[in-house]
Amino acid sequence: MNREELLSNIARWQARIGEASAKWGGATICGVSKTIDPDTINMAWDGGIRILGENRVQELVGKQDRLNPGFEIHLIGRLQTNKVKQAVERVAMIQSVDREPLALEISRRAEAAGKVMPVLVQVNIAREPQKAGVDEEELLPLLRRCAELPGLSVQGLMAIMPIAGDPEDVRPLFRQMRRWFDRLREMDLPGIGMNTLSMGMSDDCVVAAEEGATMVRLGRALFGARPAKI
Repeated sequence: MNREELLSNIARWQARIGEASAKWGGATICGVSKTIDPDTINMAWDGGIRILGENRVQELVGKQDRLNPGFEIHLIGRLQTNKVKQAVERVAMIQSVDREPLALEISRRAEAAGKVMPVLVQVNIAREPQKAGVDEEELLPLLRRCAELPGLSVQGLMAIMPIAGDPEDVRPLFRQMRRWFDRLREMDLPGIGMNTLSMGMSDDCVVAAEEGATMVRLGRALFGARPAKI
C-alpha cells in the first residue's frame, strides 16, 4: 500500500468512526499493525494514528526499533506469562488481561521494573470457548483482585466479538459491553478506572462505535488490500 492510499484510508475511517461515536464523545482508532512492515506503519503517523496494537510480543521485538518512537504501543493479543517481562518493557498498555495468574505476573514484572502497568481486562462476552477473556460472572472478582496488585492500573475493558456476516448480529454484544462499562463506572470500585472500552475491529467497528466503544482496533481497514465494510 502506498502512502496516499494509506492516508486516504485513515481519513475515511476517522470520519466514519467520529460520526458513529459522536454521541458518546468520540472513539480513538488503534491501528493494528501485526504483520505490517515498519515503513508502512510509520506512514500512518502522518494520518494521525498515534496508538498501535500488536498481537505478539516476538513480532514487536523484531520491529519496534524501526518504528516512530512517538507511537503508543498496546499489546492486544493473548499474552503468555513467559512473555510478560518483554511486554512490560516494551508496551504502554496490555489490553488482554483475562486471568489472575497473568495479572499477578504483570504486576510482579512491572514492580521489578519500577513502573505501574496500565491494563484492560478482556471479557469473553459471547462465551466463545476458543477465545480468551473472562466470563461475565468472573469479571468483578478479577477486577477486585487486579485492584489489589500494586504493579497494575486497570483502565477499562476489552472484548473481541464473534465473526459475523452482518455486524448487526453482534450489536447486542457491543451494547452489553457498554452496559458493563457504565455499571462499573457507577460502582467506582477502589483502584479501578473505567476510561477505555476497546471493542470493534475492521468489519464491525462502526456498530461498536455506535454502541459506545471509546477505542476501535483497525488493521485491515487501514493497512489491508481488501476493503473493510463502511
